[in-house]
Amino acid sequence: MEGNPFEETATLRSDIGALLAEMTLFSGLDAGLLREIAAVAEWLALPGGAKLFSAGDPPEALYMVLSGCLGAFSADPIRRRFIARIAAGEIVGEMGLISGRPRSADVVALRDTELARISASAFNQVLRGHPEAMLRIARLTVDRLAQSQSQSPLAAAHNRGACTFTVLPQSMEVDFGGFASRLVKGLAELGRAELVWSVRAKTHTSQWFNNIEAANDYVVYIADPTPNRWTKLCVRQADALLLLARAESPAGSWAALRWPHDHSMAPQRSELVLLHDSTLETGAAARWLAEVPDLPHHHVQFPEDYSRLARVLTGRGIGLVLSGGGARGFAHIGVVKALREAGVPVDLVGGTSMGAILGAGVALRWSIDELTDRFRRAFVDSRPLRDYTLPFVSLVSGRKVSTRLYEAFGDLAIEDLPLDFFCVSSNLTTGQTMVHRRGTLWRWLRASVAVPGVLPPVLHRGEVLVDGGAMNNLPVDAMRELGRGPVIGCDVGADRAFAARSDEIDVPLPWQLLRWRKTRRQCPTIFQILWRAGMVNSAASSIAHRAQSDLILKPPLAEIDMLNWDAFDRAIRAGYEYTVRRLEEIPADSPLTSLVRNG
Repeated sequence: MEGNPFEETATLRSDIGALLAEMTLFSGLDAGLLREIAAVAEWLALPGGAKLFSAGDPPEALYMVLSGCLGAFSADPIRRRFIARIAAGEIVGEMGLISGRPRSADVVALRDTELARISASAFNQVLRGHPEAMLRIARLTVDRLAQSQSQSPLAAAHNRGACTFTVLPQSMEVDFGGFASRLVKGLAELGRAELVWSVRAKTHTSQWFNNIEAANDYVVYIADPTPNRWTKLCVRQADALLLLARAESPAGSWAALRWPHDHSMAPQRSELVLLHDSTLETGAAARWLAEVPDLPHHHVQFPEDYSRLARVLTGRGIGLVLSGGGARGFAHIGVVKALREAGVPVDLVGGTSMGAILGAGVALRWSIDELTDRFRRAFVDSRPLRDYTLPFVSLVSGRKVSTRLYEAFGDLAIEDLPLDFFCVSSNLTTGQTMVHRRGTLWRWLRASVAVPGVLPPVLHRGEVLVDGGAMNNLPVDAMRELGRGPVIGCDVGADRAFAARSDEIDVPLPWQLLRWRKTRRQCPTIFQILWRAGMVNSAASSIAHRAQSDLILKPPLAEIDMLNWDAFDRAIRAGYEYTVRRLEEIPADSPLTSLVRNG
C-alpha cells in the first residue's frame, strides 16, 4: 500500500489516559502507570480497508483500539481466512512484542479506526516494569491463541459480534427505507439501536460516526444502490452488509459492489436478505444465490421476521436440534409446543431422521395442530414401513416413505424454507456425515431417515447415503458451526431402546416356530435390531453434542418402543410435560434465561 495510512488526530494526548482507564485490560491499574502509558502512546487514525501490518512484518509496536474495529486474517493469499475481530477496547500486536517473532497474521481496519500506538521501545520501558500489566497482556495473548486454534472458519465468520449493519439495496425498487426502519425496531428489542441515512449523516466526520456507535448497541446504515461516496462510507462502517433484494424480481448483481478490489481491503461479512410479499416466493433463493453464491440468506415475509433477523444477525438466534428415534420422535411435537407457549423463539432448525422431518415442519412454521395432524396421517394412519419387499437391500421398498415425503413437501428446496434449516445423513461411501443445507427437501429427508437394512439408501452421484443417526443422531455441532447463538438440543434416542427377556442364541427350528411366535414380544424383532444398530455408532458423539447444547432436553421415553407408532399421543404428551418442567429449571446464567422469562 502506497503512502502512510496513519494520520495524527487533533484529540489531546491527555484524553488517551481516560480512554485507557475504561478498557478492561487496564481497568484498576495504578493511575500513575496509566499516565506513563498515555505519555508514550501515539494517537493514530486508520481508514477502513487500510492494513495496519502484514504477516512477516517485524513487531515494532503494540496497538490499542480506541474506536472502530480491526480484523485479523491468515496470510495465505489463496485461502485467506478470517481469524479474529479486534473491537474497541482490545489490543493487537502484543504477541509479537512478547515473543520477539514476526507478525503471524495480516491485520486490517474493518472500519475507520482510531488507535493508540505504543512502540516496542516504549513498551519495554514502561510495561516490563509492571508485572500486573504484563500478566494481563500475557493472559490475553494465551486466550486469543486458544480461540483462534479451536474455532472453525465458518463459526469465526459469524461470531464477529456484529453491531453495525449496512443495508445495501439491489435497486431502487426495493423498500430499503421501510426494511431498515423495521430492522432497527427488531434490534431495539435487544439493546439501543439507531438508524443513519445519507441526508442525516453525509456531511459528518468520522468522530461523529464513532459517537453514534458508542451511544448505541446497534447502528443500521442505509446505503444507496449506486457506488457513490456515501455508499462506500457505509460499507466501511459496517460489521455486516445486508444485500437486500425483492424475492420475486429477476436476479441481478449489486452495482454498489462493483468497485475495483484492493487486496489490502478486508472482505466484508455479507448476507442476502430476500423480501417477500404475502406469499413466499419458491425458487427465489436459488435464483438469487446464483448471483451471490455461498452467502447466508434470510427470508423476510411477516412482521415477526424482523425480530428473528435481528437475533440471528447479532448472535442471539435460538437454534433447535432434533434427534432421531423412530416413534419416540413424536415427542418433538410436544417439545415445540412447550417452547412456543413459553415464548422461546425458534430461529433455526436442524435434525436427524424423524427429527429432521419434524424439524422441516417447524422450519415451514406449521402450527402445532398442523404438525400433529400431518404426522398422525403420515405415520400412524398410513404405516409407511409396511411396503415389504424381497430383502436384497432392505426390508421395505421405501416407496411409501418417499411418497409421503413428496406429498408433504413437494419440490420445495431447503433454501426456500422460511427458517434456516438443515438435515443430516450418513455417507457410507466416504464414512462421513453429510449436512444438507440446500437442495430438494424431500430427497434429503428421505436420505436422513434411511435406516440401514430397513429402508433402502439414497444413491447420489455414486455415493450411498443412509440415516443420519448412524453417525450423528444429535447434530448440535452442525448448528454450532453457524455461530448464530444458543442451541437447544432435544435427544429422544437417549433412553434404553429395548431388552430381551429370554436367553437364546439361534432362531428356532421350523417346527418350533409356533411356540416361539407366542413369545415373540419377549424377543427383539429384526426391525428393532436394525433400527437400534443404525444408531449405536453415534452414541458417543451424541453424548459430546449434548454437552455442546446450551439447553439439553431428554424426555423420558423408555416405555415407548421406537417402532410403536400407536404411542403417538403418549410421546407428544411426554415431550410437552417434560419440557414445561425443564424450562422452569433453567439456571440464571443460561443464554436462554432472558428469552424464557420474557416470553
